[in-house]
Amino acid sequence: MRLLSLVTSENANFYRQQVTGLRHRGHTVDILPVPGKIGNDGTRTGSRPISAYLGYYPRAVRAAAGEYDIVHANYGLTAPPAVVQPFQPVVLTFWGSDLTGDIWWLSRICARCADAVVVMSQEMADLVNCDCHVIPHGVDFETFQPLPQARAREEVGWSTEGRHVLFPYGSSRAVKNFPRAERIVEQVRSELNMGVELHTMSGVSHERVPWYMNAADAMLLTSKREGSPNTVKEALACNLPVIATDVGDLADRLDGVSLSTVGRSDGALVDGLVEALQSGGRSDGREAVADLRLEKQLDRIEAVYRRLT
Repeated sequence: MRLLSLVTSENANFYRQQVTGLRHRGHTVDILPVPGKIGNDGTRTGSRPISAYLGYYPRAVRAAAGEYDIVHANYGLTAPPAVVQPFQPVVLTFWGSDLTGDIWWLSRICARCADAVVVMSQEMADLVNCDCHVIPHGVDFETFQPLPQARAREEVGWSTEGRHVLFPYGSSRAVKNFPRAERIVEQVRSELNMGVELHTMSGVSHERVPWYMNAADAMLLTSKREGSPNTVKEALACNLPVIATDVGDLADRLDGVSLSTVGRSDGALVDGLVEALQSGGRSDGREAVADLRLEKQLDRIEAVYRRLT
């Protein structure tokens, strides 16, 4: 098939992974990104003026008049030109904050005009409140896999002593709530008779992320909101214990995974992190996300395309 992909950021790791996979399967994917810089999560719009979108929308409509089988809009802010163009069937994929953040109303209006809607979790489908295909982002199991911890710590330059907790974002994004992570780890230090270091992760290439996940003893997420964070799935593929707030689909994703906890209160997060660090072991997360291999995601997306052509 020939696909026109509208996207806020072609740098988002999960998006690049999906496009590469579709191209390897023989599809032509032409990418039309919104101009201007944006973070690698693909969802932050504060650095772009509204004029960037006002100029982008007519360009996207004109592009859709080309010889395409599908127009695929990725993230809610790319949806308006996709659903108003009269030329091709439209697939609209939501990434999370486009349903929970400031543009939720725009996303939901556009969803009702699309030919197919893709979300990453049932929780997101409930927010859209229309027929959806629940297709979580896939995980590259060849890249994200268990590695020897001593080797991983040498690779990232961490001490071999004590315990290491990974906060998988930078410290400045308010929605990720790094101050709460600091507070949780400080309480854990007071309960454990060992050193506990908290590490942020920013500006790390996607290829190097598995080294950090294997160097850590646990991942801590204190986000105020999430959709279906890929970083959790990747951590599970590395058998890294995950301690997280009850946001997005994390309660379902971590249900039954050893040494992993979803909690609402600071106390629950502290207890979960203490248990994981005292154990010093790995989780059985890789088995829990076996159905999220990238190949299965691509199969499901192709099935959506075929229904519309």
